[in-house]
Parts: sequence; C-alpha cells; structure tokens
Amino acid sequence: MRKRSVMIAGHPTSVTLEEPFWEALKELAAAEGIAVNLLIERVDATRTGNLSSALRVHVLAAFRKTAAPDPGPIA
Repeated sequence: MRKRSVMIAGHPTSVTLEEPFWEALKELAAAEGIAVNLLIERVDATRTGNLSSALRVHVLAAFRKTAAPDPGPIA
C-alpha cells in the first residue's frame, strides 16, 4: 500500500490504497474525462466512512457494473 496526498474540496488529505486500486481510479477518471482528484472529491462527498475504504468500494462497484451480465428480457 502507498499513501498518496490529494487535494479535495480545497484542502489536502491523504489516502492509502493498494496500487491496483489507484490504477483503477485513474482508469475510471480517464473514462469520465476528469482528474483523479475530482473523482476522489465526488466519492468523498457521498461517503459515510473512511475515504480509502470508500474509494475501494467505488472501484469495486464501477467494475462490477461493467462486468454484470445482461439479464435479458424480463418475463
């Protein structure tokens, strides 16, 4: 894990994430055409717990959404 300094909502803070989660955050931000700090700021605005944990959950949810199979027509 690596601690990274980020600027969110106009103030510095740090997050500690494993490299794969950091790379995934960068991919998600790039896909939206935004900076990683802005993505982190968005997650920060909606979180209820620890920021690093919220970022991991955000990454998991985003990748689950893209990996979810099409349920097909609803009967």
